[in-house]
Amino acid sequence: MSRGPGRDSSGDGGRGSGRGPDGRGPARSSALTTPSDRLKGVFVLLVGLSGGTMALQGGASLAVVGLTTIGGIAAGGALLWYLLWILE
Repeated sequence: MSRGPGRDSSGDGGRGSGRGPDGRGPARSSALTTPSDRLKGVFVLLVGLSGGTMALQGGASLAVVGLTTIGGIAAGGALLWYLLWILE
């Protein structure tokens, strides 16, 4: 017995088959799917890269530049958390 294209045996219309809402491809499981989440990520990276750039301009070694960049990313994450917390 043929079920035809786009039909599955679960009877839920394809909603539980791991496909996206349009039924063409797999549903996205990425954490950064909305534009606002992408903007948050860019903000955190911008703060981190800013710290790394300042260390580089100050003549620091590559190890210090790397540590400053990681510290800046952590500071950017903390700043983003604080901004979201006060704006709720």
